[in-house]
Amino acid sequence: MRLPDAPQAAPAASVAGLEKRYGARNVLSRIDLDVGAGESVGLIGVNGAGKTTLIKCLLDLCGHDAGRIELFGVPSHRPEARRRLAYVPERLVPPHYLRCREFLALMQSLAGARYEAARAAALLAELELEAGVLERPVRQLSKGLTQKLGLAACFLLERDIYVLDEPMSGLDPAGRVAVKSVLRRLGGEGRALLITSHVLADVEELCSAVAVLDRCAITFRGAPAQLCDRYSEPNLERAFLRCIRGDGG
Repeated sequence: MRLPDAPQAAPAASVAGLEKRYGARNVLSRIDLDVGAGESVGLIGVNGAGKTTLIKCLLDLCGHDAGRIELFGVPSHRPEARRRLAYVPERLVPPHYLRCREFLALMQSLAGARYEAARAAALLAELELEAGVLERPVRQLSKGLTQKLGLAACFLLERDIYVLDEPMSGLDPAGRVAVKSVLRRLGGEGRALLITSHVLADVEELCSAVAVLDRCAITFRGAPAQLCDRYSEPNLERAFLRCIRGDGG
């Protein structure tokens, strides 16, 4: 007698038939996209393609007109769906009147976690942020330091999926290397990652899969090497350009 198949774990994030309009303008059309547990997916597209809108729908930060969105099998509009998720927006604006340590502690408290100074210090070192920055007011930070602070607040939360909208924004080369090292560690721990980035070399380096968002729809979903092979191109950047231009393949 054949034993029944073991139930498959729900994807970390699942989007099916998603439609989003602003008035008469269609922004997202019949979007289907899954991020498997432990998978690293790069969501790529030109400015205005709808990447941030898709993320906002995923996080229930804005409504959608049709379709289904789930996080670990739980409908995204239910608060418990986001318990296993952490998010950094493209434009992070921490409260300017807080010191950095206070901001990190506040983010931990809002997430129901306890701020641990030793863990924070270890993560800051990993991100190449000097420990002294913790006592500086947020308003004194450069764009790059502010970005690192937001990433630190996110990574201090132990979550099963991290959604990062342009996480390398404003970072210098050393900062980019440090952040990529942390992302590799999280991926190695089995955490899922959904990353948007215009730096396709980073996506190619970090992500096991890419999803191309173009003209309101997902036009490709697969490994970066598969997109390169489709267009016989040596790197993801060149293959992406041919994909959005419709150059055969």
